[in-house]
Amino acid sequence: MADDDKKDEQELSEDEKLAAEWEAAMEESGDAEEGDAAEESGSGEDEWAAAMAEADSAEQDNVQTAPMEEFDHNGPVQQGDGLAPDLDVILDIPVTISMEVGNTQIPIRNLLQLNQGSVIELDRLAGEPLDVLVNGTLIAHGEVVMVNEKFGIRLTDVISPGERIKRLQK
Repeated sequence: MADDDKKDEQELSEDEKLAAEWEAAMEESGDAEEGDAAEESGSGEDEWAAAMAEADSAEQDNVQTAPMEEFDHNGPVQQGDGLAPDLDVILDIPVTISMEVGNTQIPIRNLLQLNQGSVIELDRLAGEPLDVLVNGTLIAHGEVVMVNEKFGIRLTDVISPGERIKRLQK
């Protein structure tokens, strides 16, 4: 057991030497007072927590509430032309309108055999109205007309908004 006591004394003396060296280094750097205060208060973590709490309270003193405008949620806000602002945002977005005479499905083998003069049978009868599609969604039916030597379409039946939504959900 005497050997264990000698080892403990040597370790303590080494720890004391390190503490003395540390204290001397702190005095040279001018941080000795701060180090002593940290030892007196318990630990550096306590100082850190106190400093953070002080900073938080200073920030809370400077916090101000931003003024907010109250909105009436009973209905859409009306603008000069009577359109709701959310609809007004999308009015200038371009869409693609196309007319579909009819369609059919054929195997790729038959598609590769097509050449000039080939006839493809469609699923629509002659004289039936065309489908008017906006970005691929059916919105109306119509018939072909000539306007200033260009093709046009006269709408004969417009799909209701409710029916359009039903078709989109399918």
